[in-house]
Amino acid sequence: MDALPGDNPVAQAIAQALIEGFNKHYRIFRGTSRRAKEFFEAGEWQAQLDAVRERVQFYDDRVDETVHRLLHEFDADSLDDATWQQVKLHYIGVLIRHKQPELAETFFNSVCCKILHRTYFNNDYIFARPAISTEYIESYPPVYSSYYPRDAGLRATIRRIVEDFDWQRPFEDLDRDVDHIMRTTLAHLGEWPAMEVNCQLQVLYSAFYRNKTAYIIGKAINGWQEMPFTLAVRHGDGGKLYIDTILLDPWRISVLFSLSRAYFMVDMEVPSGYVQFLRSIMPNKPRSELYTMLGLGKQGKTMFFRDLVSHLRHSNDRFIVAPGIRGLVMLVFTLPSYPYVFKIIKDVFGASKNMDRATVKRKYLMVKQVDRVGRMADTLEFSYAALPLSRFHPELLEELRTLAPSAFEVEGDTLVIKHLYIERRMTPLNIHLERATDEEVEAAVREYGNAIRELAIANIFPGDMLWKNFGVTRYGRVVFYDYDEIEYMTAMNFRRIPPAPYEEMELAGEPWYSAGPMDVFPEEFATFLLGSPRVRKAFLKYHRDLLEPRFWQEAQQGIRSGHVEDFFPYPVELRFCNLFPQQDETAPPSATRAA
Repeated sequence: MDALPGDNPVAQAIAQALIEGFNKHYRIFRGTSRRAKEFFEAGEWQAQLDAVRERVQFYDDRVDETVHRLLHEFDADSLDDATWQQVKLHYIGVLIRHKQPELAETFFNSVCCKILHRTYFNNDYIFARPAISTEYIESYPPVYSSYYPRDAGLRATIRRIVEDFDWQRPFEDLDRDVDHIMRTTLAHLGEWPAMEVNCQLQVLYSAFYRNKTAYIIGKAINGWQEMPFTLAVRHGDGGKLYIDTILLDPWRISVLFSLSRAYFMVDMEVPSGYVQFLRSIMPNKPRSELYTMLGLGKQGKTMFFRDLVSHLRHSNDRFIVAPGIRGLVMLVFTLPSYPYVFKIIKDVFGASKNMDRATVKRKYLMVKQVDRVGRMADTLEFSYAALPLSRFHPELLEELRTLAPSAFEVEGDTLVIKHLYIERRMTPLNIHLERATDEEVEAAVREYGNAIRELAIANIFPGDMLWKNFGVTRYGRVVFYDYDEIEYMTAMNFRRIPPAPYEEMELAGEPWYSAGPMDVFPEEFATFLLGSPRVRKAFLKYHRDLLEPRFWQEAQQGIRSGHVEDFFPYPVELRFCNLFPQQDETAPPSATRAA
């Protein structure tokens, strides 16, 4: 590190310790992400799921290590203001040539916020806004590769793109798959356009791995037109690879990056380059969500909060209590002009909730560590979030004072929330059903049941399955978002209600059978779910088996046997084995679960 005028060596040493802490974190993070290719090639699906789960904790572990080092080596919590300002200046100097400066800035903030008092959380001491540009950072290997079909022809170019990923496992029939790509693309375009002089295919260098699929992500450029595409590569029954589909609609590619799904494993030297490329094909997807889906959740949080602060500067509506049935555990509020909800754990829960604050936090962490299969909303977790007091509606302030007085503090014109969860806003399913036509009710109830099934097969039991705990996305997908009672399926005991010893006992107010804390009687679901005749009709049409223990017990058996189910983030109708069944008789059978 170069010396600064009037420098003090302690500041320089602290900045060096901070960058070493971050570099260790990203080295471990990237090494784990790189192993996804090995897991995919070997078909070690459970190992990949385990790696995604373990990776969530890496960041906090490195932050804690660095905090411990600074406190013990430098007595960092007693340093004066001038020293901390010089620490930041030295750190900026290191980041000028860094490959992940935006992530390193966030790491700096995380460490300092555990040492400094929050009155120092301004741009003099931490990175309240970026100090280093992420534009034009050189990467090796490059962020994306360019291919020129005018030279070799489109068919040969597509084949080369796939082969360049160098998977150590042969394809069943790559020529067949390329033919399917060509035919599907032609059907999408209507006719092949003439190749302009700049015609090229740009493809992100690293594949995106999740569950049992590797995704090749790129875009075609021809003249002034750009068209994104994604190829899904999977294992066939015989162990060889095949291309399952090509996605050509930007909104379908955007669904791949939905926060209701597990994070991707991607090997990236310059993550900002990947985010910039992804934004070029999904311009409406916030950068914060893209960073989060790449497994860089802390950076996603940083960018989300900066976006929120900017939005508050350019709007004047107020935070209000979220519409819908009030929860027993969470106080939920929203800003009408911003598409998110904010959740605070109440000080006192409803009488029927036998749990504490630590249990609720553990459940929300569990959601980050499991495969959400497109059915559970991801959450951003914040501590000491400072928001302008004037933007809180009086009714909301009264609820905060009544239900969660220990969860916030007022400092001047700022309301500081000590612990907060933030999720994408959705229409609560119970409200959607009240407003829906008969056809919409049937579609929503079918989606609800499918969500329950997919969560069960992915080893998640929702616990509280009331309609109000599910939401409907803008694409009509039903997603679960109330996590205080979720459990692993394998921890539950699904039972049939035993017959009453004599008939009069069935009319008694108390049950005649004992039940442990993990016992579940699916027959009881009908009592609290199927009061509406329209809902009952649709539910029994599609999901009658969910009211029997057998479905749940069979799902448990599959999980315990080590089977990892297939979940597709695109409709099964788009799979090549369904688009070209005559030409693809050897391809794996169609799945029953899909987006």
